[in-house]
Formats: sequence, structure tokens, C-alpha cells
Amino acid sequence: MELVCPAGTPAALRAAVEAGAHAIYCGFADETNARNFPGLNFSREELAEGVAHAHARGAKVLVAINTFPRAGDQALWHSAVADAEAAGADAVILADIGLLAHAAEKHPNLRLHLSVQAAAANPDAINLYAESFGVRRVVLPRVLTVDEIAAINREIDVETEVFVFGGLCVMAEGRCALSSYATGKSPNMNGVCSPASHVAYAEVNGAQEARLGDFLIHRTPKGAVAPYPTLCKGCFTSPDAKGEVQTGHIFEDPASLDATRLIPALQKAGVTALKIEGRQRSRAYVAQVVRAFRAAVEAADRGQPMPEGLLAKLTEGQAATTGAYAKTWR
Repeated sequence: MELVCPAGTPAALRAAVEAGAHAIYCGFADETNARNFPGLNFSREELAEGVAHAHARGAKVLVAINTFPRAGDQALWHSAVADAEAAGADAVILADIGLLAHAAEKHPNLRLHLSVQAAAANPDAINLYAESFGVRRVVLPRVLTVDEIAAINREIDVETEVFVFGGLCVMAEGRCALSSYATGKSPNMNGVCSPASHVAYAEVNGAQEARLGDFLIHRTPKGAVAPYPTLCKGCFTSPDAKGEVQTGHIFEDPASLDATRLIPALQKAGVTALKIEGRQRSRAYVAQVVRAFRAAVEAADRGQPMPEGLLAKLTEGQAATTGAYAKTWR
């Protein structure tokens, strides 16, 4: 299976290639990609250089243009598709149906992948994208079991790519409005979930408080590790079903996806590519995760047991889950 690895910077791209990535996904430094954070992403020149570096070492580069253009203001997204092709990208990862139609018509030789932001989770939806726009691969949302993925693969004629490590969204990607409600910036249009510009920290009564917009998300004791204030993984006080007040992670626990042990099952289910989340992570993080998963993929090919516990220190909240793949979360 192909190992698809994140790169938020040119340095991370080089680190991923050297660590054994089969493909790298990245995006331009603007709102056309869903990781539009200051200090991240690629200029047009940097992308061309990154593609050349990867290709020289046998790796592919996939460009994420996976936000949704504003009505009547598609020029930035159209130019991003053209610039990705000009840089030599092996594929573009798109979510918007209008942008897919544009790419299919204007760039017929460019390979199209369907972003997880499109949330295509059944054969009818996937086949529609394939037949209408020539989509060659779909990134499946993180809400499916392994058996459901296998059933989908039996009814489609395109490649499937699934996430195996990194952050988890509280809903099917492309269907959450929590961050935009708090900040006015949409993850799926502006490319920012819990933007740093709306984060504020303050020390109150000896504890550190973290806010996103006007919402208090975490209160941690002085000296304790404070997680980044993402709304869906915040601590809130609310009544439970019996009316009793509780404080905790109401939406989602702070835990990372780690599906290492499920790689043989995903392989058997017909999955083409394994995707690692983390374009906002450091190059050291990227290198360590890529090396671990390259070893796991090679072990799966040899029929050997999956290595486990290699990445425990890199998970969010020092906790890991197999997410919906095995339906073990609450």
C-alpha cells in the first residue's frame, strides 16, 4: 500500500521523503487548502522545488486544494489547480464539485483525487464523482468500519485512501461548524480550524485558562501541560441525561487515531493508500511517524506482525484510538 505523508513546509517534505514516504501531500500558502495557518504551506516556487526533490527520489507529490471556493470568487482556486499541474504535481486533492468540474474540463491530463472534505462515504457518491469528473482516488472520511470499507471497495472502480494516524474530527469532515461558530472563520472555506489568531491564554487564580473566541475551553493547573484550544476537544460543564452537572470532554476526547494494528485488515479490505494527518506538525514529528509506518507497511507485505507502541508519545493527550474502524470509541 502507498504511504501518503503530510508536509506543511519544504523542510517537512524533504524529511518525509528521506524517511520513506511513497507520496507527500501539501498545499499552497493561501485559503485554497484546509491547513491555512501562518508559517505553513508552499509558495509556487517552493512547490516546484519540492516536486523536483520528491520525483528525483521516487516519491509523488499530491497538492491539496480542498477548501470550498466562495461563490463568484473562484479565480484563486482555479489558478491553484493550474499552478499545481505546472509544478509537476502527481495529483490534486479536491472537494468542491464545481472545482472538480473545472479541473476535469480544463486540465484533462491532471489526476484528480477526492478530498476527505467531500465526505463521500458510500458507493453511489463515490461512483458519481468517478463517472462525472474522472476521479481516480477517494479519501474516505473517518467514520467507517473496516468491513464497511471492504463493502465499498467491492462496488467501486477507484482507489481508496484512509487515515491511519493523527488528529480526529468530531464529525464527518466537511460537516462541522463548531470552529466557524466560535471564530467566524470556516475550516472548509477559509482553511482554518481553531485559528491561532482567535486563541487567548490568561492566568486566573493560579490556573491557566485557554479560550477560543469568547469560549473558555480549558482550565489547567499551573505548570500542567495545556492542550491547544480546539473547540470539539474542550472541557465543558453541562447537565447529563439525569440532570446532574458534569465537567469533561463533551464532544470528543483528546486522543489521536493510530490504526497501525489494523493495516493488514485494511490491506485485505482493498485499501490502496494509507494517509498520515499532520501538516501543521514539525519535520521531526513527520520523520518519526513516516519511518514507523513505512516499517509497518513493509511488515504487512511480508505477513509479519504489526509493530505497536512506537508512536505513543506523539499522540494527542498521550492517548490513542482506532476510531470508527473498530467501533471502540464511546
